[in-house]
Amino acid sequence: MGKLYGILISIFWLGIVIVYPAVISMYVTLPLFVGFAGLMFIMGFELERPLYSLLAFIYMLSLEINLSLPILLIAIASTIYYLSVLNRLSILKHCKKCIYIITVISINLIYFLLLGGYDLLTHQSSIDYNYIIIYSIIFDIIAAVLI
Repeated sequence: MGKLYGILISIFWLGIVIVYPAVISMYVTLPLFVGFAGLMFIMGFELERPLYSLLAFIYMLSLEINLSLPILLIAIASTIYYLSVLNRLSILKHCKKCIYIITVISINLIYFLLLGGYDLLTHQSSIDYNYIIIYSIIFDIIAAVLI
């Protein structure tokens, strides 16, 4: 029974990871969860849980494909954060929630800066930078606090 439960949970999360980005492409006011996906991607490496990283990567890829965003930019932003900032947060090792919040905000900022640079180089407008981005970041923070 335990093995079947694990398989069903995995199928459920895989369904969420694939279906939610498609729903976002229809309902643009839903939060993107860019920072949360980056957090899960990094947690997969830190906690040695490859399923976290795999599901987060599939979500990132699906989100970018469904919204016609540059491929792998969320993974690149998460990797930049992981390599340059995360080790410096060792001061906060007793406050996991603080690290999660800083991680989500930082990944969002890095991602939107990279996306802005991409838009500037290609003379495009991938997304509108308005209140929906702030709304999305707030939901990212809430999701990070709840884990």
